[in-house]
Amino acid sequence: MAKRADYSGEEALAARARREGYAARSVYKLEELDRRFRLLRGGLRVLDLGAAPGSWSQFALRRIGPKGLLVSVDRNEITAALPGAVRLRGDVFELQFDDLAEHSSGRVPPFDLILSDMAPSTTGVPLADHVASVELCQRALELARKFLRPGGGLVVKVFQGEDEPLLRKELKVCFQALKSMKPKATRSQSVETFLVATGFRGS
Repeated sequence: MAKRADYSGEEALAARARREGYAARSVYKLEELDRRFRLLRGGLRVLDLGAAPGSWSQFALRRIGPKGLLVSVDRNEITAALPGAVRLRGDVFELQFDDLAEHSSGRVPPFDLILSDMAPSTTGVPLADHVASVELCQRALELARKFLRPGGGLVVKVFQGEDEPLLRKELKVCFQALKSMKPKATRSQSVETFLVATGFRGS
């Protein structure tokens, strides 16, 4: 009799993701964030930054349904099947209004929600990686100022460190509420956390 595979922790999540048709186990971070903060619902217009390989986009697409609209952006190839979504391959630091409007046939922006699971290519130097992570979060905030509707939300992943309080301060200026969470699906040794900003005040 064949021995049953013994999965634990990260391997269990990866196996579960494969069974459920998701591109990566990181989907369960968004699932937990959504369950706690009620981020996604039918009909929303969502921008997913740093989307590759596409598990967050898959989850978002299922939640927003056919009346919603998803735009997924990454400089790497988004390999997941995303029927009905708009895919953009490019650098988020070069993303412009016209790119979004053109590829969505004028349907967006503005967005109701911006998701960012972006992370820098790590160097092994904690301070450098932290600074690069904060820069990605600030870019996501900059895009939120341009593309988010009043009352909308923003979720960013940040590597914790000395610049995080400043990032939180910047978010609080633009949003009515800010909360943080480290989902259970995050590696125990990881320094990442997620900041959830809601109630965008408008640009």
